[in-house]
Amino acid sequence: MTHFLTKASLAALLALCTIPATVSTAAAAGPQTNFVVEAQYHRPIRGCSPMHAMRKARDFGLRDARITRMSPRVVVVAGRDRRGWDRITFANVRGCPLIRR
Repeated sequence: MTHFLTKASLAALLALCTIPATVSTAAAAGPQTNFVVEAQYHRPIRGCSPMHAMRKARDFGLRDARITRMSPRVVVVAGRDRRGWDRITFANVRGCPLIRR
């Protein structure tokens, strides 16, 4: 009978000790941690977005830049520079690297 009482009291003591630990971890989760989790699992941009390609084309000196062709491999932006009509081709990967001008 004494073994039963010692085991039961040990189980009750362990159960009482775990209650404050679960409450403190539950209280730590709040709206700030929820925002951090959403920001971490945001879908990354895999290719060259059209807006990024147009911004880069404007940085290269192209005015009135427009997307003329977009495929899985390339993004072509056409517009005017100081000599006339011109076309810039970017790779459709992250960062929009320049292929040809």
